[in-house]
Amino acid sequence: MRRTILKATFTSSVITKGAAVMLSAFCLISPAQAQESAKIGFISTERVFREAAPYKAAQARLEQEFSRRQKELQDLATRLKAAADKFDKDAPVLSESDRVRRQRELSDMDRDLQRRQREFQEDLSQRRNEETAGAIDRTNKVIKQIAEAEKFDIVLQEAAYVSNRIDITDKVIKALAK
Repeated sequence: MRRTILKATFTSSVITKGAAVMLSAFCLISPAQAQESAKIGFISTERVFREAAPYKAAQARLEQEFSRRQKELQDLATRLKAAADKFDKDAPVLSESDRVRRQRELSDMDRDLQRRQREFQEDLSQRRNEETAGAIDRTNKVIKQIAEAEKFDIVLQEAAYVSNRIDITDKVIKALAK
C-alpha cells in the first residue's frame, strides 16, 4: 500500500512539474509572437462526402453498377419468403419425406441468398473504396490549394465545435465542382 501512495505522489508531482514547464514556456513568448496568430481553417468531411460533385458521381456510378444485382437479391428474397409461406401453409398435409425435402430446399435457398448477399456487400465495399479513393485524393489536393492560396497554417477536418468564420467547406465543395 505504501508503494501505491508513493507512486501516486510521484506521478502527480511529475504532472505538476510538466504543467509548470508549459506555463513558463507560454510566459516566455514575446508580445510580437503572441500577436502573430495562426490562421486556421476547417472542413466538414461529412458535408464534402454528401454534397461534393465527385462523391455524388461516384455514388451514381455505384448505384448504376450494382442496381441489377441488388434487384436480383430482392427478387430471390421475395421468392424465398413466398416458398417459406407456402411450406408453412402446406406442411400439415405433406408427407414426412416431402416435408424434409422442402425444408432442405428452403435451407439451400436461404444459404444461397446469404452467400450472394455477402458477396454483394463485399463487392460493393471494394468498389466504393476504389471510387472514393480518387475523390479523396482530389479533395486533399483542393484543400491544399485553398490552404496555400489563402495562407492557412492548418486546416482541420474534425472538431467538436467550429465557428462559421473558419469553415471553408463551401469553398472546397465549389472547387471540387469545377
